[in-house]
This record gives sequence, structure tokens and C-alpha cells, in this order.
Amino acid sequence: MATISEAARETPIIHHTEVLVVGSGPGGLAAAIASARAGAETTLLERYGCFGGNLTQVGVEGFAWYRHDNTVDSEGIGVEFEQRAKSMGAATPEPQSNSHAIDGEAFKYVADVLVEEAGITPMLHRTMVAPIVEGGVIKGVIVESKAGREAILAQRVIDATGDADIAHRSGAIVHKTPVEEMMAASVMFSMSGVDKKRFIEDVKADPHTYLDWCGPGWAMETSGKEDTLFSPYLKKPFEKAIKSGLIPENLNTITGTWGAITDQGDLTYLNLIHLAGLDATNPDHLTKGEMEGRRQAILAIKALKQFNPGCENAKLRNFGMTLGVRDTRKINAVYNMTAHDVREQGKFDDSIGIFPEFIDGYGILILPTTGRYFQLPYRAMLPQGVAHLLVTGRSIGGDRDSHAAVRNMMCCAVNGQGAGVAAAISVQTGVDVADVDIKLVQKKLLAQGARID
Repeated sequence: MATISEAARETPIIHHTEVLVVGSGPGGLAAAIASARAGAETTLLERYGCFGGNLTQVGVEGFAWYRHDNTVDSEGIGVEFEQRAKSMGAATPEPQSNSHAIDGEAFKYVADVLVEEAGITPMLHRTMVAPIVEGGVIKGVIVESKAGREAILAQRVIDATGDADIAHRSGAIVHKTPVEEMMAASVMFSMSGVDKKRFIEDVKADPHTYLDWCGPGWAMETSGKEDTLFSPYLKKPFEKAIKSGLIPENLNTITGTWGAITDQGDLTYLNLIHLAGLDATNPDHLTKGEMEGRRQAILAIKALKQFNPGCENAKLRNFGMTLGVRDTRKINAVYNMTAHDVREQGKFDDSIGIFPEFIDGYGILILPTTGRYFQLPYRAMLPQGVAHLLVTGRSIGGDRDSHAAVRNMMCCAVNGQGAGVAAAISVQTGVDVADVDIKLVQKKLLAQGARID
């Protein structure tokens, strides 16, 4: 590959902070709030114009759609996201679970309020382009924006980019699932103008279950108990659209779930478009995925208008700001979680939270309806090869089955809270994040409302 030489330059240092969180999805937002509440000077860096990640930028509004009567759920800041959204009029009851769908647009403001209340320094519209590493120790990051190239220095850094960007560029050991095996990406969208009464009547007349997720092009492993549970699934209109020629036969992957429907006729977070073979660390793949995803979404809307009762006069309300990505880089952590951990109620001395037995990905769907749960080990967020760095969110260490569990947004928030508290205590006690006293971390997490066992 041909190259060019860039002139050497001096980069201004615009900010110093104790804890820097890069990325503001559920994991990063929880990490920043937890760090600030634990007494650390905290900065939250985000490349887009709002905080929230998957919730706000992608439009995946089903934050706890797995929750059923017998679910033993996580506690802490993640649940607080849902509670605050409800109290601020930014949530709608889910049709299939004991949870509320979060209004992604309104949650942009909810997140602003949470950040300001915690005393976090907000930095929107700045993109991390390089870590600052000296002698194997991360010292901060280089960012670029309309203001040019700038440096932010930090005593501890939390990588909440979702793709382990900082860990990877700092020299930590990371790996990626082969692109042909990666979980598909999605273009999320919502519709307005749906006749709620007619739509719900049709759903009730012939309800789908989670067994309906199995079909042409899909293979699904369940535990059996999911097979008879109601699922807000849309399948019939797309089968009819393919039969009529409206949708090409090769697009039998246009099918999936709807999230919630409001009294005003908004049918939200339609998860119907699945783009396989896409590596979201490749900008060419991202470009193709965004455009192809929107094309398929328009076909899906045409099918719903023609073949789904209640959608005759509906129209597109909005696309997500960016693709929904499930699977890219993961760190090789001090401890990598396993299928046994998430399937068999794993327990750890360094637990920083719990998550119900919910596995969704790589053809596995297991819902937490029997009270089973597993603990999350702090060591899974410790990358190898870089000091003063924690990695949280879906990039933590683990195998395929464990990733299908911990990638979910509530679990990202649980890990994020643990990372934020640990980073703060690491600064306060003057030790590396790998050497932090886990008992102190656990004590502070309990004080913040988390559940660790």
C-alpha cells in the first residue's frame, strides 16, 4: 500500500482528568456515572452529538426485553436508566416482557441530565483517533474534531468504544470473530401512522412465539421453555411480500421483532434488517451496510403497508443514526468468560455484578424465566499488555456463547458500573487497575445499588 509522510506537529493538551471514559453507550455511560459518584474527576468522550450509544444513536430501545415474572435481574445504574426514562416520560411498556422500551429520542435528554447530575465533564463531537501510551501505560487519547487535533490526558482510561478501539491501538491482545461467522449488523428504524387497535387485534388473532424465530435461513437453539412464549415477531407480511414479488426471494432475512407501539401510532425499534458478512471495523463495510440496510428497510415498510393490518397508512418515522453492531473485537482478558459461565450460573470471587441467564446470538436464544443468573468477573475487563486501561461493554474477554450474553445492553451497563468504580478507586489508592482491591470495589458497588451475588 502506498503511503504519504505527514509533517510532525505539536498537539495541544486541552484537558486533564482522573478518569476518561471513551464511548457513551450503556457501558460507557454507566462507567462515567459510577466513576463520578465514586468521587473521581470524570470525563465522558463521545464522537456523536448525544450520549447513549445503542439506545439513542442506533435506536435499540428494548433495554430489558428479556425480563419475565421469574427473572432475577441485574441491579444498579442500568436499571436506573430504565427508571429515570419512565419517570421522565421517555419509556413505553413492552408488549412481551416486564419492562419498558426506552424512547431513544427522549433518552438523549435523560442521558444529558444524568451526566450533569453526576458532575461529569461532557465532551461530544470529538472522535478518539489514537491512544497516548508511554512504556506500556496509557496516558490519555488524541482526538479530532472541528477544533482540530487535540490531546486529553487521564490517569485512568475506560475503553467503552464497543470495538476495543483503544485497547487494540494501544497494543493489547485482541481478536475478532471471522467475518463470515460474525453476528449480523442491523439498520434499526421506526414507523408512524400505525393504527394501534387494528395492529394489536391482528397480533392477538395469530400470535407469534419465540419458536417462530426458526425458519428459512435461521437456525435457533432454545432451552425449550422459550418456544411457547409470546414474541412481538413479524413474519407473515414478509412471506407474503416475497410470494408476491415485492421482496426478492434472497431477502428472506427481512423478518424480526417490533418493540412497542404507542397510542399515537408509533411502531418503534423495528429490528427487521439483518446484514451478515459485515465487519464494522471496516469503514467500507459500514458504508455498504448503511446503504443496503436502508434499502431493505424501505422494502420492509412497503411490505408492512401492503400486508400487515394497521400499517396501511403508516410511513417511515426515522432510521437509527448508525448501524447496530453486535460483534467485532474482543480483548484477550486476564480472564475470558466461557459458555459454561453463562449457561451454568458462573460465580466469581471478583464479581462486580450479576446478569440473568439471557443468551441471544450465534443462533442461541435462552430467556431468563426460571430465576437463573450468573456473576460477572472484574478480570474479564482487564486487557493484557496495557496498564491503567479497562475495557467494558461488549468487548470484554470471552468466547462465543458468553459474548451472546454479555453483549446485551443491561449487561454492558452492569460491567460499566464495575469499571467506573474500579477506575475511581484505582486513582484514589494509587495502584493500577489490575491491582485494585476488589473488596473495596465491591463495597462501593453495593453502596451504589448494584447486586454482586
